[in-house]
Amino acid sequence: METNIQWDSLDGPALQAQLQKYCTSEGISDIHFAPEKTGVRLEVRLHGILEEIATLTARTYEDFVRQIKFVSKLKLNVTNIPQDGHYTFEQEDRTAEGGEQSRTVNVRVASIPSRFGEKFTLRLLDPDKGIVPLPELGFPTEIHEKLSELVQLPNGIILITGPTGSGKTTTLYALLNTIVGKDRSIITLEDPVEYELPGIVQSQVDHDHDYTFSTGLRSILRHDPDVILVGEIRDYETAQTAIDAALTGHLVLSTLHTNSAIEAIPRLLAMGVSPYTFAPALRAVLAQRLVRTTKKECKGDAKCDPSNNETYDGRMALPELLVVTPSLRQMILDNESAEPMLEQAKKEGYKTMQDWGKIFTDNDDTTDSEIMRVTM
Repeated sequence: METNIQWDSLDGPALQAQLQKYCTSEGISDIHFAPEKTGVRLEVRLHGILEEIATLTARTYEDFVRQIKFVSKLKLNVTNIPQDGHYTFEQEDRTAEGGEQSRTVNVRVASIPSRFGEKFTLRLLDPDKGIVPLPELGFPTEIHEKLSELVQLPNGIILITGPTGSGKTTTLYALLNTIVGKDRSIITLEDPVEYELPGIVQSQVDHDHDYTFSTGLRSILRHDPDVILVGEIRDYETAQTAIDAALTGHLVLSTLHTNSAIEAIPRLLAMGVSPYTFAPALRAVLAQRLVRTTKKECKGDAKCDPSNNETYDGRMALPELLVVTPSLRQMILDNESAEPMLEQAKKEGYKTMQDWGKIFTDNDDTTDSEIMRVTM
C-alpha cells in the first residue's frame, strides 16, 4: 500500500494525528509498530490483510511512543511488561451538503516488550464501521432472513463462531439493533465494550475485581433481562450459566472460537456442559469469515490478478448457519461426533462456507484464492 505521506518526518503528535486521519478515511482496522534492529516497521490492516506502509527511525518511534502512552494513560517509564490502554478522538467528516460532522472513534492500545523495543498495536473502533444494519452485512438473503427470525425467539442460545477479526461483534450488534426498543430488556457483558448501543445496557468485565463473564452473567440474571449478550464463552461456568439462562426464558447471544458451526457443539460438550441441558437450549450456530470482494471492473476479467490486493475493494460475510433441528438435537443427546451431525445437517439443507464460497465465486463476487485464504 503506497501513500504520499512522509511518515518518518513527523513528530509524535503529528504522526498520531496523521495516522488517525489516514486510517479512518481508508477503513483501516489496526495499526502495527514492529521494532527491528534497523528501524520500526509501520504496518496497517485493511480488509483483513496486513501491509507495510513505512519504516520509521528509532527517534521518530520513541517520540510517537511517548505521545501514545500519554494519551492512552500508560506508564511512561514501564517498558518491560505488557500494557493496555485506550483513548478517543473526534473525526471530522464532510457531509453531502458541504458541511462538517464529527464522530467519536475509540482506539485500543496494547504494548508488549520485544527484543528491539516495545511493540505497539492500535485497534480503531470506528462506529461507522462497527455498527452496521443487518441487511448491509452482505449475508445471502436466506441467511439474513433466518437470522432475523432467530433473534425474535423468546429464549435459547444463538452462537457466532470464527477467528479474531471475522466480524463476530459486528454481527452481534447488528442482531441486537433489530430488536432494540421492542419491549425487550437487553443487557450485554463485553470485554471490552467496543461500541455504544443506544437503548441497551452495556456492562464491561473487570478481571481485577473478579467481574468476569461467569460472575457478571449471574449478576445480570438478577436484573430481569429478556435478551443477554455474553461477549465470549470461554469456560464451563460461563457456558453452563448461559445454558441455564436460555432454559429459564432468556435469549442468549454469544461467541465461541471454532473453525466451523458444527464444531461449536463438541467444543461446548468438551467444556463439560450436560447434553441434556445444552441440546434443548441451543437454537443455532453461525460461523463466518470476511472475504474481500472483487472490484466491479474485475468481475469476469481474467486480467485481474487474484493475488493482487488492488483487485479487491471491500469485504462481505462468508457464512454457514446451522439451525438446530429435532434430529440434530437428538444427536447431541446421543453424544454423536461432529462428522455424522454434519452429514445429517447437509441432508436437511445446510450449506458450509465452502458451498457458499462456490456460489460467491460463480457470481464473481470474490475469487477462489480469497475463499481458500479464509477457510484453509
